[in-house]
Amino acid sequence: MCAYNRVNGVPSCADSSLLFKTVRGEWDFKGYVTSDCDAVAIIHNDQGYAKAPEDAVVDVLKAGMDLNCGSYLQNYTKSAVLQKKLPESQVDRALHNLFAVRMRLGLFNGNPVPNPYGNIGMDQICSPEHQILALEAARNGIVLLKNDAKLLPLPKSTMSLAVIGPNANSPQTLIGNYAGPPCKSVTPLQALESYIKNTVYHPGCDTVSCSTGAIDKAVDIAKRADYVVLIMGLDQTEEREALDRVDLFLPGRQQELIVSVAKAAKRPVVLVLLSGGPIDISFAKDDARIGGIFWAGYPGEGGGNALAEVIFGDHNPGGRLPVTWYPQDFTKVPMTDMRMRPESSLDYPGRTYRFYKGDTVFEFGYGLSYSKYSYSFTRVSQNNLYLNHSSSLHTKETSESVRYMLVSEVGAEICDERKITVHVGVKNNGELAGKHPVLLYVRHGNHGNGRPKKQLIGFQSVILSGGEKGEIQFEVSPCEHLSRANEYGLMVMEEGRHFLVVGDDKHPITIII
Repeated sequence: MCAYNRVNGVPSCADSSLLFKTVRGEWDFKGYVTSDCDAVAIIHNDQGYAKAPEDAVVDVLKAGMDLNCGSYLQNYTKSAVLQKKLPESQVDRALHNLFAVRMRLGLFNGNPVPNPYGNIGMDQICSPEHQILALEAARNGIVLLKNDAKLLPLPKSTMSLAVIGPNANSPQTLIGNYAGPPCKSVTPLQALESYIKNTVYHPGCDTVSCSTGAIDKAVDIAKRADYVVLIMGLDQTEEREALDRVDLFLPGRQQELIVSVAKAAKRPVVLVLLSGGPIDISFAKDDARIGGIFWAGYPGEGGGNALAEVIFGDHNPGGRLPVTWYPQDFTKVPMTDMRMRPESSLDYPGRTYRFYKGDTVFEFGYGLSYSKYSYSFTRVSQNNLYLNHSSSLHTKETSESVRYMLVSEVGAEICDERKITVHVGVKNNGELAGKHPVLLYVRHGNHGNGRPKKQLIGFQSVILSGGEKGEIQFEVSPCEHLSRANEYGLMVMEEGRHFLVVGDDKHPITIII
């Protein structure tokens, strides 16, 4: 599905480089491409990218889109053909992709029931394999944000447990929206009760909005328990399609509830957050009485069991944040200002981990584990990258007198020849086995002149027992991974040192032009 947004000015559904080169080329996709609903209409009506409705139809079909969610193709494809703007061959191509998928699914083979996919029911959907997959996905997505004094995992010998919070016993919150009915509904509370029989629960707030609640009762329960787990955050009443948040704080009195319970508890408490987006929890990050913090997103039907497994150490957390967690001040940045690079003269901090220069609550890619991992670059196929072998390639200079070449002029053959193989050694220095994601970044030796601070160019997970070593391999494409967009939106490769970075370890790669 191609989205509503534009990248470098080009709508996703009209981007032939995305739909043909990447989707059908690099990914070898054999299905059909559909638009998000009314995304084609937006190209003309809202974005003004196409001058006429027929032009929008031409743009998307020539770019490789096959199916429109909406009525725009139905209304304007015929007129686009009659106006000689669109060849019928483009319509034929889209129909071919659509019907090829339907044929592969056996939709033209008569009675669908005898076909392999014609009688799918709950037995197939809720098979043991699928439920294990849902649990594994939830486990791997949980991010440990804080673990002061190794509070976690909690001991299974715990005599009493207090579970507090409006999201503790809500199966619907785990699922999020755009979801079918779950095979099983196990809430975090129910899963925690399976570990500690003497578990006492109180929601603390009437709902996630937490406009009213019974904080005093929650505090009283917390005082008597050996350990306290608070399960807070957001749900679909706070964030969903067509409902945006206006700030980054927890709703209503949630912060008051968390702080009050943490003050009353015998030991530092564990805070679990369910949400689709980041939350400014600076208060909890800096509070020693809140010893552990998890973010689980909306983890799906396996989320309740996965959270309990992680809290009590049957699974070693390894998730990483997929977005930057900004502080509340970031809401002052106009949502319509999508410039990536900071502008200090305008007090504009920039956007995304690549360029943002302001404070963060937690950085993109952040995530702890019950184990400590160390990395080393064990082998790199080449340290110096020569791009000046061909006299037909033209070099230019930036305003800093840095020589560069346009990626478009380097050519696919040279780009493929110059690929770099990178081997990274990983060691689990802890006692617990873990599935650990290794993130490979690149940064330029000079951060100035609009260059990203760093850029993620690859990630892989490795499963290691306590004390075990392993090695993973990355392929670095200089034209893709060591290039950047200049002020004209053109991808360029600049002469000089670049650094491959994994954790605290870095390895230099020098481009020579």
